[in-house]
Amino acid sequence: MPSMTEPKLISGNANPHLAQKIARRMTMHRGVSTKLVEARVERFNDQEIFVEVYENVRGEDMFIIQPTSNPANDNLMELLIMADALRRSSAARITAVIPYFGYARQDRRTKARTPITAKLVANMMVSAGIERVLTMDLHAAQIQGFFDIPVDNLYASPVFALDIRHAFAGRMADLMVVSPDVGGVARARELAQRIGVPLAIVDKRREKAGEVAEMTVIGDVAGKTCLIVDDICDTAGTLCKAAETLISEGATEVHAYISHGVLSGPAVERITASVMKSLVITDSIQPTEAVRGAGNIRIVPTAPIFAQAILNIWNGTSVSSLFDPETLGPIYEFLYASE
Repeated sequence: MPSMTEPKLISGNANPHLAQKIARRMTMHRGVSTKLVEARVERFNDQEIFVEVYENVRGEDMFIIQPTSNPANDNLMELLIMADALRRSSAARITAVIPYFGYARQDRRTKARTPITAKLVANMMVSAGIERVLTMDLHAAQIQGFFDIPVDNLYASPVFALDIRHAFAGRMADLMVVSPDVGGVARARELAQRIGVPLAIVDKRREKAGEVAEMTVIGDVAGKTCLIVDDICDTAGTLCKAAETLISEGATEVHAYISHGVLSGPAVERITASVMKSLVITDSIQPTEAVRGAGNIRIVPTAPIFAQAILNIWNGTSVSSLFDPETLGPIYEFLYASE
């Protein structure tokens, strides 16, 4: 049964452009104007974060849109402080919409005397008053179990599948999905099954952290247009080396579909100079000017799927229905109108 309250959105400083796009898409879906709640999120001279909400939120269903991307610590603290401000203002429910969940790569102890920071972050969010989390492509699915509150994990693969069918129309028989490491096989396989193409794997071995010593391709990629699929691209070293390895094994073209374009350090320069024809990322992290200006980097929007997911949470209806292409297709038909 639909709630009698209105869904209200509030944004931090991490990705205000995405928040505005989500608000516009919700307006289109509902036919009712949806605007971001007026607030100020600023810093004192010593960089302490201060939040003030200018509108009454008592009894309202609040959605905080705030990826915890670079600078991860600042954006995480903004999220926690906004949640505390809303909780103390008697909001009925607080949902954190975190398109990119920072610290997700620290999901287990890889060696002695190391933290499980993803669990610590989950505890902090619950303590701040967050009652539900909506995110996309968590680095590890088990992070959902770190929370004692509901977590809805959306997937970029249905959106990527729509994009691939549009971008490679007439060439689907030549495609092959590639996982850049063994750990990402499940993610790559899921996309390969969606678009009905075979799967290959790049097995990488590291001599030390941050340096890939050797790569071996498992599968026959000769004559194929390869699509590397992963959730995060940080410095792009592994991605560019994987592309070179695939070309050396006979692939005709290499493209990449990455959910979260962290793209730190020399990443953009590496991608621009690489053998990859294109890198497709989402706008879960606000792209920099360098990313926007790169000729072989393309950005697909996440606002349509997040807007619909927020409305489904507010209405108490299924979020997993958005994994179905028949449900997702109409939401993205504005982008692929020629299909």
